[in-house]
Amino acid sequence: MTDASTRRRALNLILLLGLVSLLGDITYEGARSISGPYLALLGAGAGVVGLVAGLGEFFGYAFRTVAGYLADRLRSYWLFTFLGYASLLAIPALALTGHWLAAAVLLTVERLGKGLRTPARDAILSHATAHVGRGFGFGLHEAMDQVGAIIGPLLFTVALVFDGERGYRLGFLMLLVPATLTLLVLGSAWRREPEPARLEARAADGHPGSGWRSLPPVFWRYTVFSALAVAGLAQFPLIAYHLGHRQVVAELWIPLLYAVAMGVDGLVAIAAGLAYDRAGLASLLLVPVLTAAAAALAFTAAVLPVVIGVVLWGIVMGLVETNMRAAVGDLSPRDARGLAYGVFNTVFGLSWLAGGVTMGLLYRFGASRVIVFAVALELLALASFRWLRPALFRRPAGSGATY
Repeated sequence: MTDASTRRRALNLILLLGLVSLLGDITYEGARSISGPYLALLGAGAGVVGLVAGLGEFFGYAFRTVAGYLADRLRSYWLFTFLGYASLLAIPALALTGHWLAAAVLLTVERLGKGLRTPARDAILSHATAHVGRGFGFGLHEAMDQVGAIIGPLLFTVALVFDGERGYRLGFLMLLVPATLTLLVLGSAWRREPEPARLEARAADGHPGSGWRSLPPVFWRYTVFSALAVAGLAQFPLIAYHLGHRQVVAELWIPLLYAVAMGVDGLVAIAAGLAYDRAGLASLLLVPVLTAAAAALAFTAAVLPVVIGVVLWGIVMGLVETNMRAAVGDLSPRDARGLAYGVFNTVFGLSWLAGGVTMGLLYRFGASRVIVFAVALELLALASFRWLRPALFRRPAGSGATY
């Protein structure tokens, strides 16, 4: 088969997986945007709402290492991806709930499904991106993903405007359509490319085999850098809390600022990916620099610096979701790709969760403490980047760089 034909197959697979993520995000982000008010409507208190959100994210991330390892061992990337996306059907099932406990279980099931599918899906994606540039491929996927993240909440808003509180049930039922389409498109991707690993040649000078020992030292050093960088990245709910608590902007504008950040994330994703394909991991030096700047601006009490800080936050998210994911494919052997993405995503998620909790506690003593914490962690991230070998500054090869 010619290189042009293989490249076309790879690009088609990336587009199909991008469409899967777009439809999946319409489903999940649509529900996520109102899950708190819906739980409250069913009788849950603020503590329960926070606990459900926190546990869902924790389990979703903690399960990823196991899911990635099993996907590698069983060579069943598509199976784990299908099982994970099938959990999206828990979202429209929320229309049938009448008690907050049932709704909490369904929301947690969806998060567990995300933990199940993400390492396997990213492993499949990494094989396809080897032929178009990993940065560009992951950037294209992220851009499509963000389109869904914007459409979902808008759909639910229409349902609530149309039918008030009863619009919750209508909104969840509407989400059955994208949830079902997600599985249908995923099935099409599987039929077109049942063995995606064949799209990527096994590197002759890489790290052969699978399992923990096959992951090279540079992968672990990179994971440490990433963990420090994201631990200092403020989560948007804390930024939103600051804006409302300090009355920096009217509450009506806070969701709009989040939409702006998500739009910037999507717009930056492809450009960030192309930068990775040209500069390799050197492009990720922007993450700690921009993260520190975003915190310093977003946690002020003036509108213009806050807006700039939110835009920078969106740029960082574009870099994190594109370049950090792309790099894992270049730093891990083909046959341990699921484990590599599982480990990376688990460490990434738990670090971000720990950083977010710490920032929330520090905010009680003033926004300046949050800024100092964020800047300190980003300085540590920059220092840890020196542990990575100089070869990381090379431009990645078209079929995936070997480090």
